[in-house]
Amino acid sequence: MNHLSLGTRLAIIILTGCLTTVGAVIYAAYSALLEDFSTNLLAQQENETAHISSLVSQDLEFRTNVLSQFASILSTEGQLLSPERLTNLLKKQKNLEELFPHSLSVLTPEAVLIAENIFSPGRLGTHYADRPHWQEAINTQRPVISRPLIGRATGVPLMVFIAPIKGDNGELLGFLSGTLRMHQSLLIPGSVRDSASEDAIFLVVDSDNFLFIEGAPNGKAIEDLPDPGENLLIDAALSGVRFGEVETNTGETLIYATNHLHRLGWLFIRAVPKSLATAPAKQAFSRFFMISIGVTFGILLMTYMALRSTTASLTQMTRRIRSMIQKPESSRRLTEQGAPEVRDLAQAFNQLMDGRDANNRLKDNFVANVSHELRTPLTSINGAMRLLQSGTAGELPVRAKEMVSLALRNGDRLQLLIGDMLDFNKLSSGKMRVSFQPEDLPKLLAETVCGNETMAREVGVSLATPDVPEIPLHTDGHRLRQILDNFVSNAIKFSPKGGLVTLHAEKTDQNTLRITVSDQGKGVPETFKSQIFSRFSQAEVGTTRATNGTGLGLAINRQIADLLNGSVGYYNNNGAHFWVELPLDSNVLSEGTTS
Repeated sequence: MNHLSLGTRLAIIILTGCLTTVGAVIYAAYSALLEDFSTNLLAQQENETAHISSLVSQDLEFRTNVLSQFASILSTEGQLLSPERLTNLLKKQKNLEELFPHSLSVLTPEAVLIAENIFSPGRLGTHYADRPHWQEAINTQRPVISRPLIGRATGVPLMVFIAPIKGDNGELLGFLSGTLRMHQSLLIPGSVRDSASEDAIFLVVDSDNFLFIEGAPNGKAIEDLPDPGENLLIDAALSGVRFGEVETNTGETLIYATNHLHRLGWLFIRAVPKSLATAPAKQAFSRFFMISIGVTFGILLMTYMALRSTTASLTQMTRRIRSMIQKPESSRRLTEQGAPEVRDLAQAFNQLMDGRDANNRLKDNFVANVSHELRTPLTSINGAMRLLQSGTAGELPVRAKEMVSLALRNGDRLQLLIGDMLDFNKLSSGKMRVSFQPEDLPKLLAETVCGNETMAREVGVSLATPDVPEIPLHTDGHRLRQILDNFVSNAIKFSPKGGLVTLHAEKTDQNTLRITVSDQGKGVPETFKSQIFSRFSQAEVGTTRATNGTGLGLAINRQIADLLNGSVGYYNNNGAHFWVELPLDSNVLSEGTTS
C-alpha cells in the first residue's frame, strides 16, 4: 500500500472493516435462516408427497369402485348376460370409457374374454388365466390392479383393472376388466403437475418388480429401474428413508420425499432442486445484502470525501504537474493557495519552473539564431555545389563529381534538419502561419511523390499513388506537403530494399479526408508507441537510420495537423501506416484561415 495516498489508505481500512462486519452478520443470519428453511421445506415436501399420493390412491380406488359397481349389473338370475348384451352394454358406457379409454371387456370365471367394447382382432376367446394378476383375481375373487404389462393382443404397455362379477348367492360368474395405456394415461393428476415448478420431479415406481410406472428417464411406459449407483435419487428413495436431501451424479442437490400407494404397494417419489427451493431465502438476502452494501458505500463515500478534502490541494497539484508533462506548451505555473505547506511547495515548484523556462527560452533562442546564421552560408554552399555538379565551372573528374554529389546530399540533409528546427521553434512559439485555399488533391500527391523520388531511388524503394479520388480540399497545401514529406521520408528510411511506399486518399464516414502513407517495413515497435509523436524521439536510437533525422518530424506533423484542424495517427499492419485526417466541411475550415 506504499503507493496509495493517505486518504485512500484510510478509506480502504474503513471499507474493509465495514464489509467484514456486514459480511459476518449476513453470513450468520443467512446460515441460520437457510437451515430453518431447509427443515421446513423437508416437512413441506413430505406433506405434499403424502397429499399427492393420496390423490393417486383415491383415483385408483375410484376407478376400481366404478368398475365394481358396473360389474354388479352384468348378471341376471344368477347367470352372466349373453355376449351380445354384454357387448352392447359395454359400448354404451361413455363415462366408463373415459376412465378406461383403452378397452372394457368381460371374461368368464376361467379368464377367457367373451365381450369387449372396442374390437381388436384375435382378442375374443383369448385365455388370460396364465397372467399373475388374473390368477390373483381368480383365487381371491376381489378387485385387482395389475402392474404394468404388455398387452397380449395389442402389444402396447397396459395397466389392467379387474372387478369380479358375482351372482346373488356370491358365486363367481365372470370378470369385468378395464385397461389403461400407460403412455397415454398419467396416474399423477395434471393439476398437480401444472401447479408444480418446471424442475419438479414426479416418479412412480414398482419397488417389488423394479419398474418405472411413471416418469421413466427415457420416456418409456415400462422401463427397468437403473442399477444401484446410477440414479442416486432412486437409491435414496428405495433405502427406506422417507424424506431428505440427495446429491445427484451431476452435483445437483435434490430435496425429496416418498410415500407408498397402499392399494398397489407402489412408491411415489417427489423431488425439487434445493437451489430452486431456497430461492426465496436467497432473493431476500440478496436484497438485504445490496441494501447493506449501498449503505456501506454511502458511509465510505462520505468518509472518503472528508479524507480527500485534506489532501485535495496536493492531488490537484500532482494532476497539474502531470498535465504539464503531457503538454509542455501549456501554462507551467501552480496556483499558490491552500495550507502553508502546500503554498510553499507550489511556490518552490514555480520558482524551479521559471528557472527551467528561462533556460529553455535561452536554448531555443540560441538554436533559432544559430539555425538562421547557418542557413544563409549553407544555401550559398549548396548553390555552389550545384553549379560545380552541373559543369558550369568546367568538367570535373569522376572522383571529384562523386565527392561533390556526396557533399551536396549532405548539405541538403543539413538544410532539412535546420528547417525542422526552425519550424519547431515557430510552432512552439505560435508564430507559424497557415493559409487555407482550394487544393488539387491528385496534383498535391503527385508532387509529393516527385519530390521524394530521388531519395527513394537511392535506397531502392518505389513510390506509388494508386487511384487518387477527386475530392475537393480546402487547406494549406504547403503545410500539408510538409506533413506528407515527413511521412514519406520516414517510410523510405524504414522500408526494405525493393519495397513499395504508397500514398492512399479516401473519404471517411466522419466527413474527413484521410491520406495514408504505407510502407512494407517492420512497423512501429511496441515499446515506442507511446512516444511516437513526441519531439526528439526516434525508434532506432543508436543505428545509422536514427542519425538521418532530428526526431522532430512526427512532432512537427502533429502540431501542423492541429493548425489545419486535423489529426495524425498510425497503425501497424504488414508495415507502418501513418495517416493525416483533414475536415472536408468548409464551415470548420473557415474558423482557422490563419493561425
